[in-house]
Amino acid sequence: MAVRLNCDVGEGLNNEVLLMPYIHSCSIACGGHAGDTDTMKRAVELAIQYETDIGAHPSYPDKTNFGRESMNMDDEALVFSVREQVEALEKIARQYDIPLHHIKAHGALYNDMAGNRDKAEVFLSAVENYKGRVRLYVPYGSEIAKSAVSRGFNIRYEAFADRNYNDDLSLVSRKSANAIILKPEAIRQHILYMVQEQKVRTVTGSEKTIRADTFCLHGDHPHAAEVLRYLSEHTI
Repeated sequence: MAVRLNCDVGEGLNNEVLLMPYIHSCSIACGGHAGDTDTMKRAVELAIQYETDIGAHPSYPDKTNFGRESMNMDDEALVFSVREQVEALEKIARQYDIPLHHIKAHGALYNDMAGNRDKAEVFLSAVENYKGRVRLYVPYGSEIAKSAVSRGFNIRYEAFADRNYNDDLSLVSRKSANAIILKPEAIRQHILYMVQEQKVRTVTGSEKTIRADTFCLHGDHPHAAEVLRYLSEHTI
């Protein structure tokens, strides 16, 4: 395929073997919202087998809510947590002599950084040691993207293959019935429009400029493996 696809993995669904053959990179849960040493090792081993780039997927330390609820943490505690999570995966990656390809925040932390410059700056402080050697996956036009560029980070714009967008390029809340795009053909058309037009159709019918170097299909999408197979059979 002409576009790069990524999935979030190591989140307890044990479906990685079905996803890895079709994706270019994976973001591995590293203990914040899901995951432990064993799940990280299994994900890394599968990524090596399928020549898939690996990235760290830190989140708010909140397994109860799967990292999808914002947390009121002081800056020092958040920096410590993010560093601890990324270092846990990097330690395992070193055992297999492979580098981290990227870092991508998960869930509420990802969304909070997109819209809040202060939160973005805290996160960048947490991953400062990776600047220059690891990419950051960030949404186009976001506060985290602007701050990362100004601080010299190597970024890749990410868009979501399976999620609908609001007019401000935030994702439609998962509490809404139209948050997730379910049908494979609809997901393909969603991706194609962003690639070909560099625009996304929002839930209001508006067209907004967007850029994407990689597209995420969530590993916990109800039809993740089916969608990836479909996309592999219908060239993008």
